[in-house]
Amino acid sequence: MISNYLVLPNRITVPLVSEVQIAQLRFPVPKGVLRIHFIEAQDLQGKDTYLKGLVKGKSDPYGIIRVGNQIFQSKVIKENLSPKWNEVYEALVYEHPGQELEIELFDEDPDKDDFLGSLMIDLIEVEKERLLDEWFTLDEVPKGKLHLRLEWLTLMPNASNLDKVLTDIKADKDQANDGLSSALLILYLDSARNLPSNPLEFNPDVLKKTAAQRALKSGKKISSNPNPVVQMSVGHTAQESKIRYKTNEPVWEENFTFFIHNPKRQDLEVEVRDEQHQCSLGNLKVPLSQLLTSEDMTLNQRFQLSNSGPNSTIKMKIALWVLHLEKRERPPDHQHSAQVKRPSVSKEGRKTSVKSHMSGSPGPGGSNTAPSTPVIGGSDKPGVEEKAQPPEAGPQGLHDLGRSSSSLLASPGHISAKEPTPSIASDISLPIATQELRQRLRQLENGTTLGQSPLGQIQLTIRHSSQRNKLIVVVHACRNLIAFSEDGSDPYVRMYLLPDKRRSGRRKTHVSKKTLNPVFDQSFDFSVSLPEVQRRTLDVAVKNSGGFLSKDKGLLGKVLVALASEELAKGWTQWYDLTEDGTRPQAPKPNADLCVAVCFLLRLPHLFHLQLDPPLQIENNGGGCGLKSRECPFCSTNFT
Repeated sequence: MISNYLVLPNRITVPLVSEVQIAQLRFPVPKGVLRIHFIEAQDLQGKDTYLKGLVKGKSDPYGIIRVGNQIFQSKVIKENLSPKWNEVYEALVYEHPGQELEIELFDEDPDKDDFLGSLMIDLIEVEKERLLDEWFTLDEVPKGKLHLRLEWLTLMPNASNLDKVLTDIKADKDQANDGLSSALLILYLDSARNLPSNPLEFNPDVLKKTAAQRALKSGKKISSNPNPVVQMSVGHTAQESKIRYKTNEPVWEENFTFFIHNPKRQDLEVEVRDEQHQCSLGNLKVPLSQLLTSEDMTLNQRFQLSNSGPNSTIKMKIALWVLHLEKRERPPDHQHSAQVKRPSVSKEGRKTSVKSHMSGSPGPGGSNTAPSTPVIGGSDKPGVEEKAQPPEAGPQGLHDLGRSSSSLLASPGHISAKEPTPSIASDISLPIATQELRQRLRQLENGTTLGQSPLGQIQLTIRHSSQRNKLIVVVHACRNLIAFSEDGSDPYVRMYLLPDKRRSGRRKTHVSKKTLNPVFDQSFDFSVSLPEVQRRTLDVAVKNSGGFLSKDKGLLGKVLVALASEELAKGWTQWYDLTEDGTRPQAPKPNADLCVAVCFLLRLPHLFHLQLDPPLQIENNGGGCGLKSRECPFCSTNFT
């Protein structure tokens, strides 16, 4: 009878993500491509000295350009304070909110490379402008300017503009692999089936003699499951997948991207190799012109491998996107005087040689650095309508003003005299940002009494993970922030773990548009041990993100959280009051008198009736000093 009631548990399938979202995750398409013309610099500092510093010489400048995890390095110009590089780099941008173009200039030295200046530009503003050809004042140095041309290229899923793009970049029919890119090839490598187990069976010439002899001497069977790896190349660019061990039906599920100069003349070459026996398991060649006539310029299918088994296939999805520079319509009197954001970096952080910067995490293509594309014909750059002229000798360096900021020049010969925007670096060293915020508070007060938290509050969860050896900070939300304009504010949160104020130690949330009560719910971590973090301070700043043409950029409030707490391992969630400089606000002065009762216990040995309450009169030799009663104006109590 009991068995009649026993049944298998019901299985309910709950899809966590839809098929559309899975497809987007497996085949991500960039938001755009940033083309960086790294043209020239002017009036750089001379770092090379002679006679123990008595004679100043020149510098050997070069640049480091970062967009996300993509890092480019320019060539070194020997002994020149106004170098001309005329190089071009192209970078993929997947998420432009909160992402920036970072440029640092260095002087090459045998031991440690000297810092010559830096620059940071928000990619959202580049996307809005589409095309920027400007001279930028370098930050963190007393002098120096950098000439850049930035182009935001959109991805078009059709070939209608391909001929125009090829004309604009001056694509050479006999030079299909060099020069600027006209298209982007995105490849999703899914899997392979029925790869040959014996590499000699279908292609006996591909196995190296040494490998075959080594296998025969060892007595191992050549007929064994291979360790397949896929090598893909377009022109001079080659990429490689991960190795899948001991299988003839590998699954990779990897993404790759290739910049294409001329898709009408270039091919995608794919080869599946056995890493164990160092031989080919099959190859494939796909003319990119085939994609131009396909629907949405996309092929999603299984491809038959050549020089392989009769049923050996490889499944890929490949798509071609044309890179198009859209011309933004502007009025005749349009001028983009933009604020450029830059972080302040401590001097100790600058002492590190740039070689250590180049050893960071590899980019999407599996390489730390990406080679530059030289501009063909020197300064005669394709698509350049008018070359920006260098500005006149600039005024006093911005670092002397007490904060780190710079402006996109309103015109080539004029440096904007507007007050600079506060840096996204720690505002402790930027008193001007605090003064601006206090001035805004006085304007908001206007004779009225502000509340206990006039700048609003921020909710944080802070804890230390001993297993991960990291400080975990969750930025939940803000409330009751001040408005920078009639539409509200565009707040985001920036954090440092003091005293580290380097760029690598900065954490930022996304920007919430037009709200005074933003919700972020973003988690960040800092790699630091528990004993060390208890000696540190978390610097949290809420800032307003304004556009290029907007003056509404600055500080909304700060909080400094001391982490010397025994509860850090458990963690806590708390609302913190925002202030101008991050310190705790002082308690308000009470508008009241303080009632103090002073009791004198007098010894009266001759008074027998203690239950009586006799009036007391105290006299001294200097005259009468009577105790007088007074009624408290607040509690109506008579006290003597």
